[in-house]
Amino acid sequence: MSAPTSPFPPRLALTLLAMAQLIIALDATIIFVALHEMGVQLRINAQQLQWIVSAYTVAFGGCLLLGGRAADLLGRRRMYRLGMALFALASLVGGLSSSAGTLIAARAAQGIGAALLFPATLSLINTIYAEGATRNRALAIWSMASAGGLALGTLLGGVLTQAFGWSSVLLVIVPFAAACAVLGGCWLPRDAAPQRGRSFDLAGCLTVTLGGSLLVTSLVQGPEWGWSAPATLGCLLVAVVLLGVFVLIEQRSRDPLMQFSLLRLRSLRAAMLLTLLFMSSFGVQYYFLALYFQDGYGWSPLQAGLAFLLPTLVCTYGITVAEKMLARRSPRQVLAWGMGAGALGIAAVALALPHGASYWALLPGVVVLSLGQGMTWTAMWIVAGQGVPAAQQGVASGMAATAQQIGGALGLAVLVMLANAGRHADASGSSVEALQGLVNAQYGAAAFALLGVGVALWLRPPR
Repeated sequence: MSAPTSPFPPRLALTLLAMAQLIIALDATIIFVALHEMGVQLRINAQQLQWIVSAYTVAFGGCLLLGGRAADLLGRRRMYRLGMALFALASLVGGLSSSAGTLIAARAAQGIGAALLFPATLSLINTIYAEGATRNRALAIWSMASAGGLALGTLLGGVLTQAFGWSSVLLVIVPFAAACAVLGGCWLPRDAAPQRGRSFDLAGCLTVTLGGSLLVTSLVQGPEWGWSAPATLGCLLVAVVLLGVFVLIEQRSRDPLMQFSLLRLRSLRAAMLLTLLFMSSFGVQYYFLALYFQDGYGWSPLQAGLAFLLPTLVCTYGITVAEKMLARRSPRQVLAWGMGAGALGIAAVALALPHGASYWALLPGVVVLSLGQGMTWTAMWIVAGQGVPAAQQGVASGMAATAQQIGGALGLAVLVMLANAGRHADASGSSVEALQGLVNAQYGAAAFALLGVGVALWLRPPR
């Protein structure tokens, strides 16, 4: 572990690192409740509304490796401050925009800011705080900020949209991101001088960013465009070609963007699989349960957001449980318990759905899966940083986070197909078939979590 080159306050540094994760998570969910009003006021059609959400996801997932490389080469503090500044500027432009094109571009810029922030933040934690209890505690606080951001997004989005209009959900981020960008110069450790003779691997950056962005676009838009549509197949084909070219470039580069030797680390390979399966199981619950709360119960978006308060509190408790368990047990054991609880909880929700006349019937399963979610989140990021040299922590974080974004898009696409598989074309409005499709999707999510148990047990116990 490399020591910082100048004194800095570790607790204040952790505050800034947690704020980054809070803002990233908040921005992913705060937009949902405001979409209807955006469509009405800006006269945006359904396809453009979809891209207001997807532009953030595509840019975030496509630029993560670039962000990780930039953090390792140009400095983690620099990338933290640049990412926060870009987030503040993009949120301001988005909040003041009067057209769909400007708003979508601003959301994409937010995604790029998040892609610069996430690897820099995680690699700062893995280099500032010593491995063991100190780092586990920092990751637990960072994880709590993420859980809080996901829940606060739906609630804050509903309150702000109702009181001040849709633009407020973007403008509210501006002062916080700007303050973090300024304070990062005081509270984060100074970056070491850039190493001479190291290149940025521009060709590798361009091919992996474009290829990754097109891959995430294909997965996000596949259900909307149709999996056999020319646009979907074209995006997938170009993405595969660009990623293949990226591999060839990296194998021949003297200073590659991504060291493929990192993939020899079993812990990093496992972490990438775990982040993918985490989003395919736990990550899709917000989507399916929010739909059920609003379509099945007839709740408003604000009521649906309130329904996620208890799961968020339980998830936060699961993070503290994981921190205590990690003091006595290995991440391998914590991950197996967390993923196992997720599989059990999601299956319990699927069992309760046909009989769920009220929210209370779903609650036992929701509580169990939320507990497993908190336990898994912290432990999988600990595994992602194990055994990785300090100089490559940014790229390793980017690799694990890229797998996470692909897992969210791929898992949702697979489960939506599973939900629609048994529905007849002439019975699209059948509530019985819609409910059965939701049950099938939940069992699919439980299967993804069960695969996560196997991946956790595949990890080698610590020596």
